[in-house]
Amino acid sequence: MSLPPKVTERAFARLKEINDTSDAPKALRVAVEGGGCSGFQYDIKLDEPSDDDLVLEGSGQKVVVDSISLPFLTNAVIDFTEELIGARFVIENPNASSSCGCGTSFAM
Repeated sequence: MSLPPKVTERAFARLKEINDTSDAPKALRVAVEGGGCSGFQYDIKLDEPSDDDLVLEGSGQKVVVDSISLPFLTNAVIDFTEELIGARFVIENPNASSSCGCGTSFAM
Protein backbone atom coordinates (compact mmCIF):
# COMPACT_ATOMS: atom_id res chain seq x y z
CA MET A 1 0.00 0.00 0.00
CA SER A 2 1.49 3.33 -0.99
CA LEU A 3 1.11 6.12 1.51
CA PRO A 4 2.00 9.76 0.90
CA PRO A 5 5.06 11.12 2.65
CA LYS A 6 4.70 12.35 6.21
CA VAL A 7 6.01 15.67 7.50
CA THR A 8 7.21 15.86 11.10
CA GLU A 9 6.10 18.57 13.51
CA ARG A 10 9.73 19.70 13.65
CA ALA A 11 9.78 20.28 9.88
CA PHE A 12 6.49 22.21 9.96
CA ALA A 13 7.78 24.28 12.93
CA ARG A 14 10.98 25.21 11.06
CA LEU A 15 9.00 26.11 7.94
CA LYS A 16 6.80 28.33 10.11
CA GLU A 17 9.91 30.06 11.52
CA ILE A 18 11.15 30.69 7.97
CA ASN A 19 7.77 32.00 6.80
CA ASP A 20 7.24 34.16 9.89
CA THR A 21 10.24 36.24 8.80
CA SER A 22 9.04 36.51 5.19
CA ASP A 23 6.69 39.00 3.59
CA ALA A 24 5.40 36.32 1.22
CA PRO A 25 5.07 32.92 2.94
CA LYS A 26 5.70 29.96 0.66
CA ALA A 27 5.30 26.22 0.68
CA LEU A 28 8.25 23.87 1.05
CA ARG A 29 8.60 21.95 -2.21
CA VAL A 30 10.15 18.48 -2.01
CA ALA A 31 10.99 17.06 -5.44
CA VAL A 32 12.98 14.14 -6.78
CA GLU A 33 15.16 14.68 -9.84
CA GLY A 34 17.46 12.50 -11.89
CA GLY A 35 21.15 13.01 -11.17
CA GLY A 36 23.25 13.22 -8.05
CA CYS A 37 25.95 10.75 -7.08
CA SER A 38 23.49 7.86 -6.58
CA GLY A 39 21.05 8.28 -9.49
CA PHE A 40 18.37 10.49 -7.95
CA GLN A 41 18.58 13.59 -5.84
CA TYR A 42 16.24 15.62 -3.69
CA ASP A 43 15.44 19.20 -4.53
CA ILE A 44 14.05 21.03 -1.50
CA LYS A 45 13.13 24.69 -1.86
CA LEU A 46 10.51 27.32 -1.07
CA ASP A 47 7.93 27.55 -3.82
CA GLU A 48 4.31 28.23 -4.72
CA PRO A 49 1.96 25.21 -4.85
CA SER A 50 0.91 24.04 -8.33
CA ASP A 51 -2.39 22.49 -9.40
CA ASP A 52 -1.07 18.93 -9.59
CA ASP A 53 0.78 19.02 -6.25
CA LEU A 54 0.01 16.88 -3.25
CA VAL A 55 -0.31 19.39 -0.40
CA LEU A 56 0.60 18.29 3.14
CA GLU A 57 -0.52 20.78 5.77
CA GLY A 58 0.39 21.30 9.42
CA SER A 59 0.90 24.23 11.80
CA GLY A 60 -0.63 26.48 9.14
CA GLN A 61 2.20 25.55 6.75
CA LYS A 62 2.26 23.65 3.46
CA VAL A 63 4.69 21.08 2.11
CA VAL A 64 4.08 20.24 -1.56
CA VAL A 65 5.15 17.30 -3.72
CA ASP A 66 4.61 17.19 -7.48
CA SER A 67 2.89 14.19 -9.08
CA ILE A 68 6.09 12.94 -10.76
CA SER A 69 8.12 12.94 -7.52
CA LEU A 70 5.33 11.42 -5.43
CA PRO A 71 5.95 7.72 -6.27
CA PHE A 72 9.59 8.12 -5.19
CA LEU A 73 8.48 9.50 -1.82
CA THR A 74 5.93 6.82 -0.85
CA ASN A 75 6.04 6.32 2.95
CA ALA A 76 8.96 8.76 3.27
CA VAL A 77 9.34 11.11 6.23
CA ILE A 78 10.25 14.75 5.70
CA ASP A 79 12.03 16.03 8.80
CA PHE A 80 14.23 18.88 9.97
CA THR A 81 17.49 18.14 11.72
CA GLU A 82 20.16 20.20 13.40
CA GLU A 83 23.58 18.56 13.35
CA LEU A 84 27.18 19.67 13.52
CA ILE A 85 27.26 20.00 9.73
CA GLY A 86 24.30 22.37 9.88
CA ALA A 87 20.55 22.51 10.09
CA ARG A 88 18.59 21.18 7.13
CA PHE A 89 15.46 19.49 5.94
CA VAL A 90 16.06 15.75 5.49
CA ILE A 91 14.16 12.91 3.84
CA GLU A 92 13.99 9.47 5.44
CA ASN A 93 13.06 7.36 2.43
CA PRO A 94 12.32 3.63 2.82
CA ASN A 95 12.31 3.26 -1.00
CA ALA A 96 15.98 4.18 -1.36
CA SER A 97 18.18 1.12 -1.78
CA SER A 98 21.30 3.19 -1.13
CA SER A 99 22.20 6.77 -0.46
CA CYS A 100 25.36 8.80 -0.32
CA GLY A 101 27.04 10.79 2.39
CA CYS A 102 25.68 14.13 1.22
CA GLY A 103 22.16 13.07 2.22
CA THR A 104 20.60 14.56 -0.90
CA SER A 105 21.21 11.71 -3.35
CA PHE A 106 19.86 8.14 -3.41
CA ALA A 107 19.29 5.07 -5.59
CA MET A 108 16.23 2.84 -5.99
